Amino acid sequence: KHNLFDRVTLTVDVPQHNLQVGDVATVVDISQQQGQEEGYTVEVFNAVGESVAVVTLKESEIDSLNAKGILHVRPLAASA
Repeated sequence: KHNLFDRVTLTVDVPQHNLQVGDVATVVDISQQQGQEEGYTVEVFNAVGESVAVVTLKESEIDSLNAKGILHVRPLAASA
């Protein structure tokens, strides 16, 4: 379970927003419909803090950050 403003990592690619597994995001909204997996709206920022995408994902598509991970900067691919 994640809380509002938690930093999380994506466990799936989101090609329509040029996002990849391992990209870091911030939880900005939490929603749940009865009988369904919890949903999280996350915002992804570039290396200087500018918002690059806001997407809604299932709980299974994000994971908590932990001390075993290391942050990495990659170029954001141009939109097709």
